Amino acid sequence: MKNYFLLGLLISSFNISTAEMIIGKENIHPGIDLIFEGAPKDTVHPKNYFRAESATDIHIEMLANWSENAPTGSPLGGFVAYLKVEAFIESESGKKTKVRLTPHLNISDNIHYAQNIKLPGKINELYKVTFKISPPRNGELGIHYDWNTDVGSYINETVFEYSDLNFEEIALSSRR
Repeated sequence: MKNYFLLGLLISSFNISTAEMIIGKENIHPGIDLIFEGAPKDTVHPKNYFRAESATDIHIEMLANWSENAPTGSPLGGFVAYLKVEAFIESESGKKTKVRLTPHLNISDNIHYAQNIKLPGKINELYKVTFKISPPRNGELGIHYDWNTDVGSYINETVFEYSDLNFEEIALSSRR
């Protein structure tokens, strides 16, 4: 019985990870790996703060983790906190939406920036997604003398744009 449970858990984890769509992979200074994904929508708690799974089409994500090129003291693979992340989504028919990606926690990705969204057009349209990553506002993150001297700023505002994205398979997928 225990083996069937483990097999079921493995299969369900595999289905979740195969349903995610890698939109892009990038690296920014100072040694931060970024992965942008489209994933099946999900229930996010506390429910009264996040859009209901039934009212959305996809879960848009950005994973931000310290790379091997990060400054000394950065935990390899650790979550990069305090980023301001926005996604601008435009359908091929010209309909647009903007969403702020906030920290989320799950088993497969751990802490990441994400949000359930309703696509601005039809699910079978192609989309352009622009991710804007900004540093925290002044006063939200203190920077010690050693970081300021050796590294400088936390991050610089960065924009990545991806076109001709088809979210139909993701929108029709389910995590459960």
